[in-house]
Amino acid sequence: MTTHHHFSKDFPLLDLHRVAGHIGAEIRNITLTPALDEGTFAQLNAALLKHKVLFFRGQHHLTDASHQAFGERFGRIVAHPTVPAPQGTQIFELDTANGGGRADSWHTDVTFVADFPKISILRSVQLPAFGGDTVWANTAVAFQRLPEPLQRFAESLRAIHSNDYDYGADRLVQEQRRLQHHQQIFVSTVWEAEHPVVHVHPETGEKALLLGHFVKQLKGFSSRDSARIFELLQQRVTQQENTVRWQWQPHDVVIWDNRATQHYAVNDYGDQHRVVRRVTVAGAAAVGVNGEPSLTLRQGNPSPAAAAA
Repeated sequence: MTTHHHFSKDFPLLDLHRVAGHIGAEIRNITLTPALDEGTFAQLNAALLKHKVLFFRGQHHLTDASHQAFGERFGRIVAHPTVPAPQGTQIFELDTANGGGRADSWHTDVTFVADFPKISILRSVQLPAFGGDTVWANTAVAFQRLPEPLQRFAESLRAIHSNDYDYGADRLVQEQRRLQHHQQIFVSTVWEAEHPVVHVHPETGEKALLLGHFVKQLKGFSSRDSARIFELLQQRVTQQENTVRWQWQPHDVVIWDNRATQHYAVNDYGDQHRVVRRVTVAGAAAVGVNGEPSLTLRQGNPSPAAAAA
């Protein structure tokens, strides 16, 4: 069987294969290392801005240290604000064995801080025999595909994002351990930020929706109206046409632009063990179409649950 290479005029150094119509590309000829040459790295970054999510198979050489050092090529890396990193790292580990690790609702990473991450780099460490795919959605295409009056309306909105969202609301939390992990670790301190619902991507200039499950309320609306408007816009983000689904293999790495995507980890693998590790690159406050940036509302206040514990 012959393998077909796709080297385009845009990315002559990358063997790039699109995965879905509106988002996602697999790159097949690259070994991700901190020492990746400048020319290849520049094309990688440009491909990321265009395709939003890049997939790489067979990156078995990466260690926690080289994974982090590669992440530093994109900017300063940051640990998760509330979940302790594995010793000596700034890595965010999602491990189902300790009650965490099932991010099974649509979100953009860490939007409960004003300067939420710009890029996430996720590496598979241990995978279930089946299940455990991740799905990404393109929030820029979602905005483009809104009817014009709805675009204008969305541009006028600001939303409060918090890590202390109603975790149990849309799932039967039969797993007490997960709820406990959420309350005691994820929400050990409460963070809140206010973001424009439509922000202007700082590198591409594209307008993108900034929503996901950390949204608590829309500014100036009752909780009931907030929920309805949120639902209206959020379901446009997650329409199948805007998404790409990835079936993980051992030693895969996925890089995504957190400023133009949401993602969802499919929780369909029962009690099989799954471990993935994420390196997170620091971002900046989002900026709305009117030039108004995101604001910090609360920064790591002890939560009532933690205070009572």
